[in-house]
Amino acid sequence: MGAAKIKKGDSVVVLSGKDKGRTGTVEQVMPKDGKVVVEGVNIITRHKKPTQQNPQGGIERKPAPMNLSKVAVADPKDGKPTRVRFEEKDGKKVRVAVKSGETIDG
Repeated sequence: MGAAKIKKGDSVVVLSGKDKGRTGTVEQVMPKDGKVVVEGVNIITRHKKPTQQNPQGGIERKPAPMNLSKVAVADPKDGKPTRVRFEEKDGKKVRVAVKSGETIDG
């Protein structure tokens, strides 16, 4: 498997599905499953029974994992989706946005 093109904390744009066009921050990446959890996107609802820890019970809303292919890194310059390539700068491997040439990290 190659290097991770999407990492925790990245700003991403949703490319398809019910949340198409929305942006959010990556909360969790699951490379083995090919999934990613994005804050505020792909929200699911779960009805929870009252328990001793949560005597009230109620409806719980939380982001569900979505396929990595449905998201793209947001370009640091304009926030539009872009692909990512790797370059070596000062002897360090860094991620670079293909559209603008901007460095994504470090």
